[in-house]
Amino acid sequence: VQLVESGGGLVQAGGSLRLSCAASGSIFSIDPMGWYRQAPGKQRELVATITSGGISNYADSVKGRFTISRDNAKNTVSLQMNSLKPEDTAVYYCNAMVRNAGEMWKVEYWGQGTQVTVSS
Repeated sequence: VQLVESGGGLVQAGGSLRLSCAASGSIFSIDPMGWYRQAPGKQRELVATITSGGISNYADSVKGRFTISRDNAKNTVSLQMNSLKPEDTAVYYCNAMVRNAGEMWKVEYWGQGTQVTVSS
């Protein structure tokens, strides 16, 4: 299974960016999918997750500014980031808990990460 991310980049404070992630491979189901981020010198932290049923969960720091969505048929997840702040600067990682075809357990996969930089 591979997770391929797109989006990210440099934006001024108050601006918007959209991240996308596509999962491919021998996939039976993915639950949940989500985004994590890691700033320099800090631990990786949860940004948002979403279940296959559409139930989302957000870090308090991004509530009201970020929106996560997914397309179950395409195995994709997106993160719309609005009102960006300098403290949102980090490498953002796509995450997926995947049940592979023919197996009963889930395996965790990570994308390669995409840089988001918010200038003040």
